[in-house]
Amino acid sequence: MKIILTHEVSGLGTAGDVVDVKDGYARNYLVPRGFAIRWTKGGEKDVAQIRRGRKIREIATIEQANEVKAQLEGVNVKLAVRAGDAGRLFGSVTPADVASAIKAAGGPDVDKRRVEIGSPIKTLGAHQVSVRLHAEVVAKLGVEVVAA
Repeated sequence: MKIILTHEVSGLGTAGDVVDVKDGYARNYLVPRGFAIRWTKGGEKDVAQIRRGRKIREIATIEQANEVKAQLEGVNVKLAVRAGDAGRLFGSVTPADVASAIKAAGGPDVDKRRVEIGSPIKTLGAHQVSVRLHAEVVAKLGVEVVAA
């Protein structure tokens, strides 16, 4: 099945790409979660609009990505969340939480879709998070999760 990606999907492509995937993957995962729309002849207009939006948000060159990486790695990010007595969180830390904490700590504005959390953060303490700024540039960032 041909689909048009509306968001970046790791291992598949970026927003605006037209890709061919298995029917079940598109029907059961990509389309319901809003990561893709079905390809149609009229959808080519949507592709152009998605690519324009991506170009505005995207970091164009590796030099720009390295500058943002240097800014990110110089920021101390503390995230206050509700936790129980044993140090377990009520819920988990999401990429949107990390992106807003970076902004609040004085760092650059980072799109939540670029924040990659390896395993879910469900405990207090220091955790490692990566931010994919460019296809070749990834910033590693330490996030300190403290009880609110």
